Amino acid sequence: MLKMLRSLISIVGAGIALLGAVAAHADTVNVMYAGSLVHMMEQRVGPAFEKATGLTFQGYAGGANQLASEIRGKLRRADVFVSASPTVNASLMGAANGNWVSWYAAFAESPLLIGYDPHSRFAQALLTQRWDKALTQPGIRIGRSDPKLDPKGAFTIQLLDKAERLYKDPGLSARMVGDPENSAQVMPEETMVGRLQSGQLDAGFFYSTETTDMRIPAVRLPADFDNIKANYTITVLNGAPNEAGGRRFVAFLLSDAGRQLLRDSGIDVKTPQLSGDVATIPADLQTVLARPVGP
Repeated sequence: MLKMLRSLISIVGAGIALLGAVAAHADTVNVMYAGSLVHMMEQRVGPAFEKATGLTFQGYAGGANQLASEIRGKLRRADVFVSASPTVNASLMGAANGNWVSWYAAFAESPLLIGYDPHSRFAQALLTQRWDKALTQPGIRIGRSDPKLDPKGAFTIQLLDKAERLYKDPGLSARMVGDPENSAQVMPEETMVGRLQSGQLDAGFFYSTETTDMRIPAVRLPADFDNIKANYTITVLNGAPNEAGGRRFVAFLLSDAGRQLLRDSGIDVKTPQLSGDVATIPADLQTVLARPVGP
């Protein structure tokens, strides 16, 4: 009898623990997002979302391609995925890719800039010389993200390829960054700001949201390169553990309050552009995603 009682207590206890875990999960929204948004998500959006909804924000940052790989490999589960490039979503669409994404909305942009350490001995050159001349000086330490794991790293290589053609300088990329996988320069996207601020780097390639949020001096590239920028997208992942919470996060980010947080972080907000199977967009998000951006 005693043994049966102990078993019953054990079962009840396990059931209570399970219910507690489910309840805790229902209150938590897991968001995987591009590493360039670390400060904005953790210091602005996350706290504001929690205050507005009573839910708990749990963020995980990384290169968008790397995050997509982790989703496909089932290494990490999330409710919402925020990428810095629409093409990353394609790698999560369709049966061959696990059907993780059915639709996504491009909602904001952030141009690629050159952020620099104002205490660096190369700072004056960045202010007075053309950007490519300043970044090819001997000894300058440049940081950039991995072009295979992060769209910003790929955009950097794209920028240099275009500069070689415009400036008729076929050796520019090799002189500035060496090999695309140069280990002396390539680093995790989410660590670049800290390395620049600690004096480990003289300059690096950043989005405007990073330089604005972290008050990093930056050089804007000439108008010829205006098309090289982050194009942020958002979606609720199929099979999301907390789909309802994920939908609430999307609705908050694209609300007036959320859009203002984006602007405060140096991001250019735009009317959402939908891609994929738009018929699968949840009804409660269709109106949100149709809202135009005001003047």
